[in-house]
Amino acid sequence: MTDAIATIETKAGGSFARDLWNQFRAHPGGVAGLIVFVFIVAAVFLGPLIHTIDPNKIDIRAKNQGPSLAHPFGTDNLGHDMLAQVMAGGQISLAVGMTAMLLALILGTFVGVLSGYFKRIDGLLMRITDLFLALPLLPLLLVIIMLFRDTLRAAFGPETGIFILIVFVIGVTSWMHTARIVRGDVLAVKSQEFVLAAKASGMWEYRVILKHILPNVMSSIMVSATLGIASAIITESALSFLGLGFPSDFPTWGRLLYDGANFLQINPSRVLWPGLAISLTVLSVNYIGDAIRDALDPRMLKR
Repeated sequence: MTDAIATIETKAGGSFARDLWNQFRAHPGGVAGLIVFVFIVAAVFLGPLIHTIDPNKIDIRAKNQGPSLAHPFGTDNLGHDMLAQVMAGGQISLAVGMTAMLLALILGTFVGVLSGYFKRIDGLLMRITDLFLALPLLPLLLVIIMLFRDTLRAAFGPETGIFILIVFVIGVTSWMHTARIVRGDVLAVKSQEFVLAAKASGMWEYRVILKHILPNVMSSIMVSATLGIASAIITESALSFLGLGFPSDFPTWGRLLYDGANFLQINPSRVLWPGLAISLTVLSVNYIGDAIRDALDPRMLKR
């Protein structure tokens, strides 16, 4: 009997995943976004195995060159290969975006579940969320970075310290929308009969949350995750463009934009390539998020 139930559940799970994929494939923008995003990730992490030039190698004789066979994206004012720098910067920008998204997702899901499930702390948590939403985020980011940048650099090194600071700053200022979305879904799910039956059976509260609440709000969490990556990449790029991100010898897409802005008239490609990388990444992630949201729509799955 147990084996039969397990077989039925496996088939149901496989059928759901198959329907989900079919609905995702029916979204042209989502498929195109997935292809572009996979290409960017592969180019960023596998490209250095093919284009083996050191991104920090200085060649003064080749400075400010246009695209060529030796340097497909050209060079900067110090002779750095721009293709190597864009790939190296993409590794950091994507790592910051995904790590900050995970932090914001964990915080937002935690606050949203607690707020929606436990009525006695709902008001307090939502007022804290409103407080964070009311804060001017960019000045807050600048103040936090200026206060803790030197301390973390001294403790963890100039690169790791800034990475930890940027991820923490973006993560703790980006969880509020996820918390509100998850709270709304939890309020709808916790009044369902299967949740009430689980409570009536004497199941511990944490088990009700883990077994019944979280699986039913996972669709909203997945959509927030995809959109959170795009938001984190834009925020990191903005901070780096303002000169408050990673050091100049540790390129990110935002830092490359910042360094290339002064040479826009001399060598426009220095701004074109990192800007294009940011735009394509953010656009592709947003399309993937839209496709996931549509695919998880119960009306679409039923159809």
